[in-house]
Amino acid sequence: MALLGRTAQGLFWMHRYIERAENMARLIDAGLRLSLTNLSSEQDEWHSVLVTAGVEVAYKAKYPDFEPRQMVDFLLSDYDNPSSVLSSIETARMNGRMVRTALTRESWEALNESWILLKRRLQMPLRDGQLPAVLDMVKKQCAYMRGAFYGTMLRNEIFDFCNLGTFVERADNTARILDVKYWVLLPTHSSVGSSLDNFQWGSILRSVSAHRSYTWEYDTDYRASDIIDFLIFNERMPRSLAHCYNSIKESLGSLARNLDAPNDCQTTAVKTYGHFRTCDVNQVINGGLHEFLTGFMIDHNRLAVEIAQTYRFYA
Repeated sequence: MALLGRTAQGLFWMHRYIERAENMARLIDAGLRLSLTNLSSEQDEWHSVLVTAGVEVAYKAKYPDFEPRQMVDFLLSDYDNPSSVLSSIETARMNGRMVRTALTRESWEALNESWILLKRRLQMPLRDGQLPAVLDMVKKQCAYMRGAFYGTMLRNEIFDFCNLGTFVERADNTARILDVKYWVLLPTHSSVGSSLDNFQWGSILRSVSAHRSYTWEYDTDYRASDIIDFLIFNERMPRSLAHCYNSIKESLGSLARNLDAPNDCQTTAVKTYGHFRTCDVNQVINGGLHEFLTGFMIDHNRLAVEIAQTYRFYA
């Protein structure tokens, strides 16, 4: 193998954490938008973001109650939360330093500059009304890092491992953002199909920058079945699960060809991608969105473990 396991690991996790920083900002954005609907208490809606982000246990270990400002700080800038935006940027930069010689100058400088800027801003107190601007800053800096990488890196094994990190993390996030909707509506079904329900689905689309592209693809108002189809099955949508798995499949296929050795993780990715090609939105709705996403996350987590084992990330 041309790359050592630790180098491949550093590249993979550098891009997972860049994507995680942006995606945590998107989850916070989803929580902020949903909190404006007043379907339930603001506390309940921010609690749903903690659950969806998978950090509820870590939060409860530090704080005795679910206070909204406290929860936002924990998601955004708390070092005790390894998935907070600030922790993710720090970890991405740490991994980038480990593999600096594998990166172009532009890629490294974009990562380092973004780390300096975001660390400075996220360590400042957050005043009322500043959260949307801070979230926009995070998303813009992540786009800057990604642009420097895609614009300057050779399309080789290094690129494949970085691309894997990006899309493994992105698929995880899209599933979690869809699950925010499930958790917020869990206590009651009285609002399903109402204008409030439509507003919430629109908020989900905006949180993944998909509001305008949705209107291009579906010549209708917000409809739950169309939005689920868009974010799960539509391969032209760059944050859909199907698009992510097509990219994962292609990167693993490229690595397998270069190494002349098919592997278990490639088989898993092809199988999952094939499921998106044969399943449809009606099957998801009839079986339950939450149940579908739960099953997907089990398979997705298994794929991440198989990638680490196949390419000896810990060797």
